[in-house]
Amino acid sequence: MFNWFKKSELKKEITFDYSSIAVDMHSHVLPGIDDGAQTPEDSIELVKRMMDVGIKKIIATPHIMADYYRNTAETINAALAVLKAELETQKINIVIEAAAEHYFDETFETRINEGKLMTMGDNYVLFEFSFISKPPNAVQIIQKLKELGYKPILAHPERYPYMDNDQFRNLRDWGLSLQLNTISLTGYYGKDVKKLAEKLIDDQLVDFISSDMHHLRHADALKEALKMPYLEKVLFDYPLKNILLK
Repeated sequence: MFNWFKKSELKKEITFDYSSIAVDMHSHVLPGIDDGAQTPEDSIELVKRMMDVGIKKIIATPHIMADYYRNTAETINAALAVLKAELETQKINIVIEAAAEHYFDETFETRINEGKLMTMGDNYVLFEFSFISKPPNAVQIIQKLKELGYKPILAHPERYPYMDNDQFRNLRDWGLSLQLNTISLTGYYGKDVKKLAEKLIDDQLVDFISSDMHHLRHADALKEALKMPYLEKVLFDYPLKNILLK
């Protein structure tokens, strides 16, 4: 599994963790409602692994996608209640909240207009683009979100190969924040994604980092990411915004 890591990186000792950011604000640890944890037992194991690397608070963000995961505030909060009950039963003490990862599909603008977005912190809203092409109305939707008092965050920009840093810089100028997946720095999604992630850091375009946790392979990669020089750089040389969600 760890053939994505260079030998020199594997030999490096872990000397820090994610305590400095405290909050993981993009994960799929709620049981049974998307492609993340499927059972409460799965959820608990992922939460434990996140706590082991210094995470103090988890904001779960299940997918909301018209064609695949038709989650609502009701389904998400019900799954959150199941996980909280299990954490209490097992006497695991961690703050856990829920928002959503909204897919930028044909229903996204409707959700905005109807006030049905699942937000975190001070009205932050997390969303993702298609992995194939940029939506033509991206700027207009970002403008609308800002006008309505939302603070938009684009998930894992390094995974959109059709975009470059000039385009991301332009979107940030319109008020968008960017959230990097930490495991991208390990090469988990491939060499090209790793290079794009590193370039985003070099160009100081990263606002949030998070695990995008789905399963135990991601948990392993989240820990291995702590050996990556670029993760150390973003953790200690950046004014990351994760702490604002504490």
